[in-house]
Amino acid sequence: MTKADIEAIVGGYHGDPFSILGPHSLRKKAGQARWEVRAFLPHAESVVVRVGELVCPMVKRHPQGFFAAMLDGDPQPYRLHAALYNNTIVEFDDPYRFPPLLTSFELHLHGEGTHYESYNTLGAHLTEVENVRGVRFAVWAPNAETVSVAGDFNQWDSRRHPMRLRDGGVWEIFMPDVGEGAAYKYYIRSRLRGYQQWKADPYAFYCETPPKSASVVRDISKYEWQDSAWMEARAGKDWLRAPMSIYEVHLESWLRASVGGALSFRELEERLVGYLTRMCDTHVELMPLMEHPFSGSWGYQVVGYYAPTSRFGTPEDFMYFIDCCHQHGIGVIMDWVPAHFPKDAHGLGYFDGSALYEHEDPRLGEHRDWGTLIFNFGRNEVRDFLISNALFWLKKYHIDGLRVDAVASMIYLDYSRKAGEWVPNQYGGNENLEALNFLRRFNELAHAVPGAFTVAEESTAFAGVSRPVYLNGLGFTLKWNMGWMHDMLHYFSQDPLHRKYHHNDITFSLLYAFTENFLLPISHDEVVHGKKSLIDKMPGDEWQRFANVRAFLAYMFGHPGKKLLFMGCDIGQYEEWNHNASVRWELLQYDYHRKLQTMVAELNLFYQAQPAMYEVDFHHTGFDWVDFRDMDHSVIAFLRKARDPRQNLLFCCNFTPVVHQGYEFAVPEPGFYEEVFNSDWARFGGSDAGNAAGVASRPSAQRANHGISITLPPLSVVAFQRRA
Repeated sequence: MTKADIEAIVGGYHGDPFSILGPHSLRKKAGQARWEVRAFLPHAESVVVRVGELVCPMVKRHPQGFFAAMLDGDPQPYRLHAALYNNTIVEFDDPYRFPPLLTSFELHLHGEGTHYESYNTLGAHLTEVENVRGVRFAVWAPNAETVSVAGDFNQWDSRRHPMRLRDGGVWEIFMPDVGEGAAYKYYIRSRLRGYQQWKADPYAFYCETPPKSASVVRDISKYEWQDSAWMEARAGKDWLRAPMSIYEVHLESWLRASVGGALSFRELEERLVGYLTRMCDTHVELMPLMEHPFSGSWGYQVVGYYAPTSRFGTPEDFMYFIDCCHQHGIGVIMDWVPAHFPKDAHGLGYFDGSALYEHEDPRLGEHRDWGTLIFNFGRNEVRDFLISNALFWLKKYHIDGLRVDAVASMIYLDYSRKAGEWVPNQYGGNENLEALNFLRRFNELAHAVPGAFTVAEESTAFAGVSRPVYLNGLGFTLKWNMGWMHDMLHYFSQDPLHRKYHHNDITFSLLYAFTENFLLPISHDEVVHGKKSLIDKMPGDEWQRFANVRAFLAYMFGHPGKKLLFMGCDIGQYEEWNHNASVRWELLQYDYHRKLQTMVAELNLFYQAQPAMYEVDFHHTGFDWVDFRDMDHSVIAFLRKARDPRQNLLFCCNFTPVVHQGYEFAVPEPGFYEEVFNSDWARFGGSDAGNAAGVASRPSAQRANHGISITLPPLSVVAFQRRA
């Protein structure tokens, strides 16, 4: 130890603090073994070392609080007693007397990018070493000169607890006596460009509530799950052949407290789970709940990838919410954002003074439209961070599915970029090869979790998004059908008088409906930023607007593909979604809104009771056109087929406000066709035009085989099922 070493420790810039601090064997003197204890305690006036019954005063070697004591013999466990300047005495274990804790194999896997449970290695973990309880901190910062951990436990002094550098640029330290609930950050001093910054822990399990930004030590292993029946059933579930009616929710604005604040996870369990049950939804999709500093990002600019936001409670509270959903038969999907992250100073950006998680070149590493940074998917440790994160939510929080945000922005290097603003791949193309490999590996590992599924928000014609990796697909379970959504909303926004000129909008989706495993989304993106609410997109007077919405939703549920509906659409909220305000639940005092809600609930129930509507969603054998040629009347009809033909359904759709009496459709077999659903029923707010119990088929001169002559209500969808 030299004077320069002491100055570096005191100044907070020594790169190898464990070579200076703690216990150190010295050369034998006159055959006598000796050792020295060194400690940097700037808050202490005097310090003694206690080894069993032996008490040895320490000498202050530097006026700012560097102490040392010489002892005879070999190094032994010891404790320090410090008299502080505030006239108190504290006794504690020295962090610098403990050995490294992470194994070389763990560090090797992290560097290789194959430690898919790296959340068990990095971050803050309560542990016990040599019968001493404390917290093991570990963080990846390969270009740091020094990294120290600071928090409540050391008065946020960035100099006091520098960490030990391990292989692969991982820094670690065991902090005795630090317990659950301690707030902390890492202070990183880079070897590059004099960069210094306080950083939150990328692997933290909990964080302070924004605008505070510190990480918080949390043990998330204590919660006792009660959803074993759901998890066992999920493991054998084939979601592609199961009904999937998803209610998309932004928790902060679904229902707000009476004073205007957000409800907690436990308060939401009391209200939201009950609502989902009454509405007969199969799944709830939660917009991103990882910790994020800015509420206005709706959660899509994540800083704490491993921490559910503390806005709504603790990790255990979130587990309880998921648990209750499962106990009520409701699956939980969570939005996951591996495409980009924000530039907040305490976040991942420029983490150790270098582009660690992102690319250095802004043509690769920055989304200028969004003001965010793009992950470097070619870096082993970054892939490890993200894949471990996906598996973390699936395993630790029992999340059933991950909806991956902005997949198109990951796939294409030129996404939202002009010529000259992007860099081609090694073959001169615009595909991000590293991102594609990452997505494939993510999907392989996510699907290895029993019953878990993945959904891609992907808006382009990229082939094979929901095809298996072994067939050169990306491996997602489902893909959002953005084309269907755009065509349908464009069609329904037209005055019914003009819809005949847009008939292709209503039929075009069936040309490609079976090229992917599609999910039909009416999401938050379609009811915000001037796009109008779902009902406000519809033309006509109030009755026609509600009838249009009912017909739209009934057609959506009859169309092949799984279903997703954003909150507020289920009650006909006129205002666009406002993330700072609650859904307008007071509208339910009015008949039209209340009856629309009734129809959505019954439509969900009808959907789940009819295998024809979900069993064969992704193959052409589950669908047949009956009539799509009557564009003058904006009428179409089609069959949805189950594996058992006796469960097939005939859907007849009229997208004008004109009632058609005696409208004839072909049917595949003779028999009595029961009217099993009608979006125009009076209890839904309709005119109650329909076909009573149903109609009998008869030979048809105009149609092959048999036909039925029905009353086709205005702006409606009617479903029939043959009874023998």
